[in-house]
Amino acid sequence: MNKTELVNAVAEKTGLTKVDSRKAVDATIAALTEDLRAGNNTTLVGFGTFSVIKREARTGINPRTKKAIKIPAKKVAKFKPSKGLL
Repeated sequence: MNKTELVNAVAEKTGLTKVDSRKAVDATIAALTEDLRAGNNTTLVGFGTFSVIKREARTGINPRTKKAIKIPAKKVAKFKPSKGLL
């Protein structure tokens, strides 16, 4: 499902217009993004938990040249589904 399909599904299930549904979806994504950038976890009961983890620096291999490269440390978003989701 892409964003347009999500907006259409929200509009259909809530009876909102597609414009209002797009605003709701955009606001939800913006709130999740802000919370993750702040380093917080967001839990949606019955859906799952979004969190930020730190990946340590490591050595990888460039597949084209087969030479070792350094991959820097970085923060990445992680999603853990709730038990009842699937």
